[in-house]
Amino acid sequence: MAYFSRLTDIVTCNLTKLLEEADDPQAALQEIIHEMESGLAGARRSMTTAESNEARIQAEVDEHAQQTAHWADQARSEVAAGNEDRARLALLRKREAEDLVASLKEELDAARETREHLTRTFRALEARLAEARRRETGTSGDNAEEFAPASEGAAAPVDDSIEDELAALKRELGQN
Repeated sequence: MAYFSRLTDIVTCNLTKLLEEADDPQAALQEIIHEMESGLAGARRSMTTAESNEARIQAEVDEHAQQTAHWADQARSEVAAGNEDRARLALLRKREAEDLVASLKEELDAARETREHLTRTFRALEARLAEARRRETGTSGDNAEEFAPASEGAAAPVDDSIEDELAALKRELGQN
């Protein structure tokens, strides 16, 4: 039985309700975890593609911004040399490059928003999968011992935003 048809179904699911309705809650939980893992893999691919698209568009913006500067310099040189027609042509090319940069910046903003959305969705999927795995192992995640890494010496992955938030909490509590 497929439990999820979309990634948002995973994020918004009520595991307790799904398991209460299942004939075999343990088997259902294992299937749910499998579906979540598949969804997470797809979300990871989408997120990676979005990151690549954003980087590609940023490179195009940078390239065309350099062309804008080049054509401005070229126009300045042509005016200095007394070649007004060539200066006009260089200014026309500069304007074309500026228009292209403006259009690409809109695309870049959209690509950035897409990447940010996919990253938030990916993190939400990771959280749901972690919740399902805790249920599978019979832990709630409420006790400090349950935060311990799975293997000795292993550290839980922590990104910079978590470190920043921890530092802010320490400052708030006066624990510099």
